[in-house]
Amino acid sequence: MSGAPVRVLLADDQPLVRAGLRVLMADTPGLEVVGEAGTGAEAVRLAGEVRPDVVVMDIRMPGMDGIEATRHITEGTTGAHVLVLTTFDDDAYVYGALRAGASGFLVKDMALDDILAAVRVVAAGDALIAPGVTRRLIGAFAARPEARPGSAARTRALPGVTDREREVMTLVGRGLSNAEIAAELFISVATVKAHVARLFAKLDARDRVHLVILAYDAGLVAPG
Repeated sequence: MSGAPVRVLLADDQPLVRAGLRVLMADTPGLEVVGEAGTGAEAVRLAGEVRPDVVVMDIRMPGMDGIEATRHITEGTTGAHVLVLTTFDDDAYVYGALRAGASGFLVKDMALDDILAAVRVVAAGDALIAPGVTRRLIGAFAARPEARPGSAARTRALPGVTDREREVMTLVGRGLSNAEIAAELFISVATVKAHVARLFAKLDARDRVHLVILAYDAGLVAPG
């Protein structure tokens, strides 16, 4: 974005929460709040009007909830990434948000600096999930019958994926950002992004979170 601030839309039915985030982001260089919504339907409408880079989305809102609003936004043409920020880290909400296309899932008791950093991570096209939620997500995936060794062996070959792309996919599966992968492999961030884009296309991965799951399924990364 060549120095342009990250444009943020806040969607939460609690005015005090929106006000707190707005003040916090106003004091943070590189972030700009371009709109506020108190309902899911309003978030969808404003996303189309103000074209934010990131929508910080609550889940429990009157009428259309945050998960349905996330689905509408990610399936639309705004190009906005959705970062779910909620009080509730119930597994049903986590899976629902990720299936709807959310790029991140955080809980409101996280440190404010971590929430601000997450907005930038999601704006850059990476995915980020609260550490405790990630552990449960991977644990649940590892317990699925289709995630056991026999299935991993069947998919381990990853036809069409180059050795370098396998390296990148492995590091994505370990949770590294594009910048961290670039440093690990001594390549540019732009090159990492190109590899990730090709992996999306070759593996029909919806987003970076989906790519993480595919890395586990292929045996490139082991739970724990």
